[in-house]
Amino acid sequence: MSHIDRQVLLQQLKSDYRKILIDYFTTDKTLKEKIDKFINAVFCANIPVPQIIEMHMELIEEFSKQLKLEGRSDEALLDYRLTLIDILAHLCEVYRSSISK
Repeated sequence: MSHIDRQVLLQQLKSDYRKILIDYFTTDKTLKEKIDKFINAVFCANIPVPQIIEMHMELIEEFSKQLKLEGRSDEALLDYRLTLIDILAHLCEVYRSSISK
């Protein structure tokens, strides 16, 4: 994969993850599918876990800045650590099942 292709993929993954974050605490019926699609893309592209964590932190920082601009507290963003834990747990499960095959 070329550097440009990888950058495009990472931007798409970040966009997908942003949607997951936004919908995580809602009743969106397609959330599980979004997470599975994201995990499969990360797994197939061999994206390292620290890069996923970095993506999460960047998005949370963006959300925090937006909330502060709106004069609102960013305290609720701490709950989104659960999203990251959930994503990493799903990814670990995919790695585990791929090794056992």
